[in-house]
Amino acid sequence: MIDVLVAGGGPAGLATAIHAALAGMRAVVVEPRPVPVDKACGEGLMPTGAAALRSLGVTVPGMALRGIRYLDGGHRVQAAFRDGDGLGVRRTALHAALARRAAEVGVEVVAGRVEGVRQGDDGVEAAGLRARWLVAADGLHSPLRALLGLELPCRGPRRYGLRRHYPVAPWTDFVEVHWAAGGEAYVTPVGERLVGVAVLSARRRPYREHLADFPALLARLEGPAATPVRGAGPLRRRVRSRVAGRVLLVGDAAGYVDALTGEGVSLALLAAHALVGCLRAGTPHLYESAWLRLSRHHRLLTGALLAAARRRASARLIVPAARLMPALFGAAVRALS
Repeated sequence: MIDVLVAGGGPAGLATAIHAALAGMRAVVVEPRPVPVDKACGEGLMPTGAAALRSLGVTVPGMALRGIRYLDGGHRVQAAFRDGDGLGVRRTALHAALARRAAEVGVEVVAGRVEGVRQGDDGVEAAGLRARWLVAADGLHSPLRALLGLELPCRGPRRYGLRRHYPVAPWTDFVEVHWAAGGEAYVTPVGERLVGVAVLSARRRPYREHLADFPALLARLEGPAATPVRGAGPLRRRVRSRVAGRVLLVGDAAGYVDALTGEGVSLALLAAHALVGCLRAGTPHLYESAWLRLSRHHRLLTGALLAAARRRASARLIVPAARLMPALFGAAVRALS
C-alpha cells in the first residue's frame, strides 16, 4: 500500500515525497506536467532553504546570496545573512534536481491529476490509487484545497507577480528589492550571466510598464530579455486548516501571504520535512501547529511590510526608516533567513 500519495510534483510535493522515501515510506507523486516546470518565482532561497535542500541530498547549480538589499531612489540599506549563504537558482534547475533526487530514493511519479478524494478510517483514495495519507501540493490555486472546503475569503488589494530574466552579469551577490509607489522589483542573481527580475504589484499592467517605475534598475538591463514574462496571482491565500482528515496541505496550497520577503520555496521545503515528521510520529494533527510555528516570522513580517506598502505615505518611508535603523533591519533579515 502507498504510505504517502502526493498531488503535485513541484518543489513542495517532491520534497515531501523525498522525505517520506528517506523515512522508509512508499511515496507516489501524481503530476500531469513533464519535468522541469517553470513558473513565476523569485528564485531566491533563504539560508534555511539552501540548508533544507542539502539535507535532502539535493545539489543544484546556482549563485550564493549573501543577504538582502533595499533600494528606493537615493536611499539604500543592506544586511547580510548570519547563518550561511542563500541560493539564487533557476526554478527549472531546482525542479530538475529535486526530480532526480526523488528518482534516486525510489519515489514513483504517475502522470495524471487528483480531481477527487474519498477518505476512510484507514486510508484515502484518489487518482485511482489508495494510500494511507494524501498530501495536497497542488499550488497557489489548489483545487484540492477548494474541494475540501478549506479556502477562506481574502480581504484587501489583490497582488500579482511577473518575472523574466536578463542575460547580464550580476552586479551584486545580494538580493535587491527596489521600492516604488506602485510596487516592488526583486533582482536575484541566478547564473554567471543571468539575473531574474520579478515585480509585485496590485496594479495589473504589462511588465515593461512596471519596470518603468524603476529607472535605475532598468538602465542595468541592457539588450533583449532571455526569457518570456511569466505571471502568478492573486498571491494572497487564506486557509482554514492545513489538515483535513487524511489530507494534509503543503507549499503554496497550505496558504500564502505574499512573495514580498521571498520565502515561499524555503518555507515549503521546511514544511515538507515537518509534515513527514508528524506522519512518522503518528501525530498528523500536530502538523497544523508545526506549520504555524514555521511560518510565524514570515506571516508577521510580510504582513507588516504589506500594510506599510499599501499606503503611499508609509511606503516612501520603508527604505529611509530601515536605513536609519540598520540594527532593526538586520534583525528582520536574520529572522526571515
